[in-house]
Amino acid sequence: QERLVESGGGLVQAGGSLGLSCEASFRDFSHFAMGWFRQAPGKEREFVAGISWSGGNTYYADFVEGRFTIARDNAKKKVILLMNNLKPVDTAVYYCVNDIRQYGSRWEAFGSWGQGTQVTVSS
Repeated sequence: QERLVESGGGLVQAGGSLGLSCEASFRDFSHFAMGWFRQAPGKEREFVAGISWSGGNTYYADFVEGRFTIARDNAKKKVILLMNNLKPVDTAVYYCVNDIRQYGSRWEAFGSWGQGTQVTVSS
């Protein structure tokens, strides 16, 4: 059974930084592209960042504007999202997702979702 557990969320002031971590428990972790999505109150879930199975390619939503970095360690079955210069609009529950795929400009997830970790950015 695929399982993803996120950690590292919290409360930070605008302009601050946070690092999110996602640990996977399934055997084929290194076979899949991984990603982070987020959902703000009253809004739909949206793609934030993705990384290929090897870690050689990374992808970001336009609103990231160079502020976030996604990385993975296949030996440790871990994906991280480093977030700098956070803004109040980044406030959301962030989800780690397995097996993401791109369709044109849209990203979709076909695997498991973590339980989510809350990120709150105060102004």
